[in-house]
Amino acid sequence: MEKTLRILLTEEGAEAEDIAELTGFLRAELLQLDVDDVTTVTGEETLPPGARAVDITTIGALLVSLGSSAAGLSQVMNAIREWRGRCRGTRPALRLTLDDDELEISEATTEQVSEAFDLFVRRHSPIEA
Repeated sequence: MEKTLRILLTEEGAEAEDIAELTGFLRAELLQLDVDDVTTVTGEETLPPGARAVDITTIGALLVSLGSSAAGLSQVMNAIREWRGRCRGTRPALRLTLDDDELEISEATTEQVSEAFDLFVRRHSPIEA
């Protein structure tokens, strides 16, 4: 069954061009993985529920079609973790949504991010026999 991971990238006070650039870099990295597709979401679709279009937070959004590969989510989460670690001078907040499960990362240490990502992957991995 096809799974789609939604990634919302936000940063208060950032210019739209900066967020677009960060989102583009992340998309390029994710496209190198064993995923079906990574699409950029634009316009009103990017706003989280309850947010106003005039919000001071700039948002970038990606939809990652994970395909049927069991390793796909793990690869994507590792790539996001590494990409975020390379974001010098900025720490964009991330909201990752898969099915009805949501993970938000903002002010967190590298260790906290790793722990949260590992737990997220375990929740969505098939149970091994």
